Amino acid sequence: MPSPSTSLPIGINIDGVLQHDGLPTPDAATRFAWIRDSGAFDYIEKNHNPEEDLAPYFDLVQEYGVPIGVFGGIFCAGRDEERMRWCVATGGKFGAPVFNMQLFARRADGAAITDQQVADFFMDAMDHGAPVGCLPSLEVHVDMWSEQFARVERVAELLARRNAKLRITLDHSHLVFKMDHPQELALSGLQDLAGADSRNALPAFYRQWVAEGWVAHAHTRSVAPGIPFNKAMDRQPGQPGRAIQYPFIAPPAGTFHSEWDAQKLEPWKQAVRELLAAMHAKPDNTPQRISCEFIPFPDYGGGGRYSIWENNLACAAWLREEWKKFK
Repeated sequence: MPSPSTSLPIGINIDGVLQHDGLPTPDAATRFAWIRDSGAFDYIEKNHNPEEDLAPYFDLVQEYGVPIGVFGGIFCAGRDEERMRWCVATGGKFGAPVFNMQLFARRADGAAITDQQVADFFMDAMDHGAPVGCLPSLEVHVDMWSEQFARVERVAELLARRNAKLRITLDHSHLVFKMDHPQELALSGLQDLAGADSRNALPAFYRQWVAEGWVAHAHTRSVAPGIPFNKAMDRQPGQPGRAIQYPFIAPPAGTFHSEWDAQKLEPWKQAVRELLAAMHAKPDNTPQRISCEFIPFPDYGGGGRYSIWENNLACAAWLREEWKKFK
């Protein structure tokens, strides 16, 4: 891997290699070709889809010369342990050093997952991932156990008692979009915060995670505080998607559900700049790769008609320019 002082490996979630969800989704080979030909990305981040045959991806990596640097999936405790272990082994076969895990807030039996059960799931993944060089990283993400942000520290403490260090994936968008949004703050147990309070409290969480050295991987997808919902697509009938994607570049007229203002990106940009500064200052205690993750789907860019691909490209270029400032 390149020295952090000279180069920052930047990847892309392959789900974001498309124009928008109003057009046919490119096949895997086309996506690999776009990534290779752009020259903008060093690796691919790929999530496991149980309905998809992964065998062709090994050939695509060889044909197009773009590695799968992060493999991952979404899991439910009490149901998906065997699939998780298979995924970790597959990540090792791809040569991916990071296994990104989303773990639902509820178990298969409907009960809320406990902090101890989160720690146990992580240790199971670590026990299987370490021998193949694919180490787990629990993503801080809506709808998952970690949407209650205070739980991250508690799980870290449980792991420390077992002489293990928590590894998390930091995507600032899942915190910053909640700023100035009372309903979203309540979902994180922060219903007493409002206005300036949320703009101070939410950064306090991710600054602690970085300072403790728990952040092992990172995603970048821009958001704007206080945007109520993704009015372009419902999560389910009558329930609009969450607003966890705000275009990084100005969308053409009529392609985004709200008026776009570049200044609204500043809280998110500042959060990412802080992470980059920490990565440069402490390369042994911070992630040394970032995946751009502008994607479709209801909580993100679903229903929009701006180019998700172009936003990923623009974000990657911005990350490289910001990284250069540390030379």
